[in-house]
Amino acid sequence: MTVREYQQASRLQRFGYRLYRHPLILLLLAPSLHFVIRQRFTGGIPRTWKKERASVHLTNVAIVGLALLLLWLLDWRWQTLLKIQGPVTVIASSLGVWLFYVQHQYEDAYWQPHDRWDYVAAALAGSSHYQLPRVLHWFTANIGLHHLHHLDSRIPNYRLRRCLAEHPELQAVHSLSLWESLSCAALKLWDEEQGRMVGFPRPA
Repeated sequence: MTVREYQQASRLQRFGYRLYRHPLILLLLAPSLHFVIRQRFTGGIPRTWKKERASVHLTNVAIVGLALLLLWLLDWRWQTLLKIQGPVTVIASSLGVWLFYVQHQYEDAYWQPHDRWDYVAAALAGSSHYQLPRVLHWFTANIGLHHLHHLDSRIPNYRLRRCLAEHPELQAVHSLSLWESLSCAALKLWDEEQGRMVGFPRPA
């Protein structure tokens, strides 16, 4: 929501938005629901996108097959499987959403109405360079170089660092350190007048 939209919203709408943007919901509960349940269905995918819909179904088959294999290896003790896989799924989902969240929800992110939106500007100014420790860059397939990914999604992750090094003009983008990114959790609204993300207004 923008600041203006939030101010014009009803008390119930504000409460719902505040609830949705609460870190426990947005970064803990919602990610697991999104990956475990929502992405297992094709309701949000147009029927003409046959390849994408088939991919969802094949992924579901693979998940069921892997779960059955693990259950067989655990002598069909499904409680043990849940104790192992449950925390892994929750942590992985939350970390994945956090990575994408901070790379688009930082203070100086690029936000424009459709009639003024620019592809290149949105890629370079609307996605941060998340400067993670080198080992985390490896584990996350260089997703920290998010602005390059949005500029051209066909660049494979193992070429992103070389691309950045060979094009100095792509280095002049908003960078976030791991420590600096923690403050992004407090940003909730887009202030159109200031052109930046802000927190919720304090009650009068």
